[in-house]
Amino acid sequence: MFEDLKPHIADLRKRLMVSAGCLIVMFFACFFFYEPILGWMMVPVEAVLPPNSQMVAVEIQETFFTALKVAFFSGFIVSLPVIFWQMWLFLAPGLYEHEKKLVVPFVFFATLMFLVGASFAYYIVVPFGFEFLVNFGSAVVTVLPSIGKYVGFFTKLLFGFGIAFELPVITFFLAKIGLVDDQMLKNFFKYAVVIIFIVASLLTPPDVLTQFLMAGPLILLYIVSIYIAKVFNPAPKYDEDEEE
Repeated sequence: MFEDLKPHIADLRKRLMVSAGCLIVMFFACFFFYEPILGWMMVPVEAVLPPNSQMVAVEIQETFFTALKVAFFSGFIVSLPVIFWQMWLFLAPGLYEHEKKLVVPFVFFATLMFLVGASFAYYIVVPFGFEFLVNFGSAVVTVLPSIGKYVGFFTKLLFGFGIAFELPVITFFLAKIGLVDDQMLKNFFKYAVVIIFIVASLLTPPDVLTQFLMAGPLILLYIVSIYIAKVFNPAPKYDEDEEE
């Protein structure tokens, strides 16, 4: 059994090395431009901070490690097409010949949906969420956010939304290879809603508005995924005699 797995393990190692190599190169490239990237990341929170206040670094090494976080996250975003391409090449040996030709649409739409999800988090969720958190109790305390913790939370939020918005792409792929159909997704809908709200509560700030801003689009994307599965792999229909 292990001998049968050796080629797959070797191929997986090759794909991971290519992805990691691209990520490392992009990391160093983005590190030289971390300041404008960090400035872009800080725009949503600076818009809601009290007048004459700014981000602070609590520890001496915090600014340096923040720059590393910024470079790594930016390098990951730039490397997404290569990472998705390597994922497809790893899965390709198990696909039919006509399914292997879907590599370009898969890479394009997987990258696009990740960017759409991250953009939704940046322009909608982050401003609303941080406005609530900054203004809460502002009459008593002055908020001076730590730059390191802010960047860590910011990247976690954008990454979470980016991954979550991959749902239609994953559904398309699973439907094309026959693993899911629309009826399966319909039957799982009520459980999916519960899972979506649990994920939203873990990935967003602790306020109801932000959680709904994540859960709402995900539920809509799940409904879209049902229609995608219905188009590419509809559930077989049985007449009443067959069901009896």
